[in-house]
Amino acid sequence: MRLAILCLTVWAAQASAQQFEVASIKTVNTDSSSSGIRTGHGRLDASNVTLQRCIIGAWGVGPSQVVGGPAWLTTDRFDISAKAAEPTNDDAVLNLMLRRLLADRFQLALHTETRTMQAYILEVAKGGPNPVNLKKTAAPTPVGASTTTNGTNTQTSIEARQTSMDLFAKVLARELRLPVVDRTGLAGDFDFTLSWTPDRIRATAPADSDLPTIFTAVQDQLGLHLRAEKTPIEVLVIDRAEKPSGN
Repeated sequence: MRLAILCLTVWAAQASAQQFEVASIKTVNTDSSSSGIRTGHGRLDASNVTLQRCIIGAWGVGPSQVVGGPAWLTTDRFDISAKAAEPTNDDAVLNLMLRRLLADRFQLALHTETRTMQAYILEVAKGGPNPVNLKKTAAPTPVGASTTTNGTNTQTSIEARQTSMDLFAKVLARELRLPVVDRTGLAGDFDFTLSWTPDRIRATAPADSDLPTIFTAVQDQLGLHLRAEKTPIEVLVIDRAEKPSGN
């Protein structure tokens, strides 16, 4: 527990020097399934998001790694618009600012614990990684790794640029809703595209349809493999959260 408190003290000190200059948070009531967080040029704009989704983005964890908190953590939705004093495209900096914003406006307090739980292990498949689709980043940019997830009625895809396997594992964790641990041993950053058919589409498709699951896509397109395993995972335990007052 002492280590967890120390970690929170460190990020709080970092965030105190890096916070949004202005921010607006509004409660929204909508039946829309569309939601997400966009960052860039010193701005963070979140549309129709829960506090849990904000925590997932700010700490880079999967949904199952956020534990406890009030019931509204996963139900009440908000629009958030925030702007830094200086423009930046560094998501690491913007996520530190988001952590500070959540602490200030939602009175969010949490600590970390390690718990043994079901997870997926990301590793290299037999035959090795696919050199055609999984390419080392040739000319990295100074702003750090980035990934974009796109969805259509029949397919979901991840467009990854300058992305480490550790970051890819975190993106997969959000899609699979279970922690994903990187054990590929692949160092450096990569550019790749991953496309698969969501389960809700496959469930209504003809039995003989050749529609790839995310597990099949990871193996066939990238030469990687996902396998289930119970393993120690760091989780975020919510100690306190309050609904923000109106702007």
